Amino acid sequence: MHILLIEDHKTVAANIKKFLEMHQYIVTVALDGTEGFEKAMIMDADLLILDINLPGMNGYDICSQLRQNGKKMPILMLTARSKQQEIVHGFDLGADDYLAKPFDLEVLLAHARALLRRRGTDTSPVLKAGKIMLDTNRQEVWKGKKKINLSPKEFALLEYLMFNKNIVQSRPRILEHVWGSSDELMFSNSVDVYIAFLRRKLGEGIIQTVPGKGYIISSE
Repeated sequence: MHILLIEDHKTVAANIKKFLEMHQYIVTVALDGTEGFEKAMIMDADLLILDINLPGMNGYDICSQLRQNGKKMPILMLTARSKQQEIVHGFDLGADDYLAKPFDLEVLLAHARALLRRRGTDTSPVLKAGKIMLDTNRQEVWKGKKKINLSPKEFALLEYLMFNKNIVQSRPRILEHVWGSSDELMFSNSVDVYIAFLRRKLGEGIIQTVPGKGYIISSE
């Protein structure tokens, strides 16, 4: 999953990025509001973590402009403010959740996971497709009663496909959300290689190829 973090405090941003990457998320950081808004407009982020007090363009304005431009990614606002009126204002502008500073990184992770589940077709922390079960909290995958050991990238790829069950995902879209994309990756066969790895571990039929379009995991 690809997360955009807009936070002007370099140390805070670095700590959040490092922690989320430890949990297999791709994180892009913007250190001011104007840069962050531009990235949010061109990226297909799964989640936006947005500080309110930013140079260039504040979090309220970013949230409002993104919603006016049709951007639907979940927005988690970070704020040092705790006044109810200011929190309500953020929700009115289109924020989905907020977290008051200072916060524990585990709490941030829990909020992020909840918002990501809301965006997908499953709202439970346990994703299921046929005999495959993926626990987003425990970072475990099971096929029936057998635990399947996956590398971090294999897990991230399977998690993304299972979050979007019954929806075909193109190779460029998978690269954006699982690898964070890059010009050199756009012409690589990374997606196909890792799909092959997953099929060997999960068995054939779980991940289906849609010729000319990409890959899909169905509910059954």
